[in-house]
Amino acid sequence: MMNKQPSILFLFSDTGGGHRSAAEAIIEAIQLEFPGQFDTRMVDIFRQYAPLPLNYAPDIYPHLSRYPKMWKLGYEVSDGTRRIRAFYDVMWPYLRRAVHQLLKENPVDLIVSVHQLVNIPLLRSRLSNNIRFVTVVTDLVSTHSAWYHTGADLVIVPTIPAKEKALKSGLPTEKIMVIGQPIAQKFVNQTQNKIELRDRFGWDKDLLTVLLVGGGEGMGNLERHAMAINHSNLPIQLIIVAGRNQPLKTKLENQKWNMPTRIFAFVKEMPEFMQASDILITKAGPGTISEAFIAGLPLILYSKMPGQEDGNVGYVTNQGAGIWAPNPDQLVECLINWINHPEELKMVALRSTQLAKPNASRDIAKALEKQLRITLDNRT
Repeated sequence: MMNKQPSILFLFSDTGGGHRSAAEAIIEAIQLEFPGQFDTRMVDIFRQYAPLPLNYAPDIYPHLSRYPKMWKLGYEVSDGTRRIRAFYDVMWPYLRRAVHQLLKENPVDLIVSVHQLVNIPLLRSRLSNNIRFVTVVTDLVSTHSAWYHTGADLVIVPTIPAKEKALKSGLPTEKIMVIGQPIAQKFVNQTQNKIELRDRFGWDKDLLTVLLVGGGEGMGNLERHAMAINHSNLPIQLIIVAGRNQPLKTKLENQKWNMPTRIFAFVKEMPEFMQASDILITKAGPGTISEAFIAGLPLILYSKMPGQEDGNVGYVTNQGAGIWAPNPDQLVECLINWINHPEELKMVALRSTQLAKPNASRDIAKALEKQLRITLDNRT
């Protein structure tokens, strides 16, 4: 009889923050580093196990994100070790059955959380100390207290500020590893240069290429910023990715553009689009920022989710890798400055490259393998 492969359970939910893509990037890295050695599975804990109405969280999130003041209030009120524990003390009777069902239906050797709302209830209900629990924090800088529980065997964070928050939350240094943001290998393995890619896409080979991205849902006032760039008549070509926001894409397509402009919906070629561009304009999501670092792109951040993305803006600007320009006029001024001072643009691109952590996913995979070996050794 064949021995069962050691198994790893990844807990995530599609509630913003790139939780799914982070889990997928780590699983991909595990398969590359340890091919055929481990069984991996993903569970959307809200959609598959949470009781009503929490199981609708992935559907509700895009609507909640349109009310940033309300989001910020909820984030700040709940952020604090005592406050978040008190919240789960109240919620525990409501969550207990779902958590127990999750663990019974998914007998594994290692649990990995890439969602901050999973950690406290899972660690409270962990059925066996022989199953190790690892948290991979997917927020860059402004990390919520819910990410950190002293019962975790290991907490992997992307930046030093995130480590400082972990220490402040009571985690001992030996349980914290600073590795980086898990990013898919397709962003790392780019070999074509800008000219080759522009030729492939049919873009102008010589014009400064500005990539404007609104996230998967096309959120963040993308239209206002696109129109400001259009009215500037700058000597650039503009590539717009509207995401899944089809009405926005249609509206943009019906505009008269004063510069070469191409408009796309959700694209699978984002790594190539980044590699072919000179500047990235985007909201301050942790995944996109980390991908931009790998591509060596100067960043113009125009939107952020209050709370977990606040620190991302300071991280980028303080490190000299980009600019915060929430106002369309500020955004255009930044573009004008970089066009008129190409040496400054090159310096910002260099700083972006220096912040890249292209091996993060593989390093996380290696750290998880070590945790899994501890579990298996404890059983022998």
